[in-house]
Amino acid sequence: MRIHVLQVAYGDTEPVAERVERVAELVRRQRGADVVVLPELWAHGGFAYTEWSKRAEPVDGPVVQALSAAAREIGASVHVGSIVARARSSAHASAPGDRSRGMSNTAVLLRSDGGVESVYRKIHRFGFGEGEPALLEAGTEVVTAVVAGRTGHGEAAPVTVGLATCYDLRFPELFRHLVDAGSELFVVPAAWPASRVEHWKLLGRARAVENQCFVVQCNTAGTHSGVTMGGHSQIVSPTGAVLAEAGDDEECIWADIDLAEMTSYRAAFPVLDDRRL
Repeated sequence: MRIHVLQVAYGDTEPVAERVERVAELVRRQRGADVVVLPELWAHGGFAYTEWSKRAEPVDGPVVQALSAAAREIGASVHVGSIVARARSSAHASAPGDRSRGMSNTAVLLRSDGGVESVYRKIHRFGFGEGEPALLEAGTEVVTAVVAGRTGHGEAAPVTVGLATCYDLRFPELFRHLVDAGSELFVVPAAWPASRVEHWKLLGRARAVENQCFVVQCNTAGTHSGVTMGGHSQIVSPTGAVLAEAGDDEECIWADIDLAEMTSYRAAFPVLDDRRL
């Protein structure tokens, strides 16, 4: 499976509609990829809290529509990153006293035909009572999805992907649930600040090693809402080896991953079989 990770940079002056058009064009340039991954909240602004209520849209809104067309054009699955989505009901709120405004941080995975394969609402909201916890509903469901991969002989082969978003990376129990649900690959879009980028890199490798899974991390670049983003998107093997890593600026990284390597490694070093708790 060939994975392309688009580390998008943006600031405060680029209009959202222009950014969506620009990023959709970047996706259309990724021919040859099986999966294309984008960052968290790249369209609506990861730290643009005061703009979220104005920019929020339904899951089938302009952002997903634009990327759905791009996915169909290049014949690849596209992980949209995430959007500020208007919830259809309050059913996804999980905490008593939730101060949400009917919105959620929602990741969307598109099939190669442009259809929605899966939707994940971010479970762990960042902000310590402000920002996401104050404005967004928390997700409650652990979500996996199946994307189309290829065998070494070019034959179609399904791959189970576990979905997580940014701050979720700090909660290893979520990834245990995902691996127990059959995940072979974790995809983690983020708007992770430069001030904590070493945590971003370390935690990604830790989630890979402890679960013997591939990890695809797509971070944001640039500076918006006064916060400098950390970049350093990476693709990590089940052994913790970094297969590809971005720098600080907007760029695309890619890697070919072989799920047979994960299967062989788990058989040779069956640490997951020795769990007791």
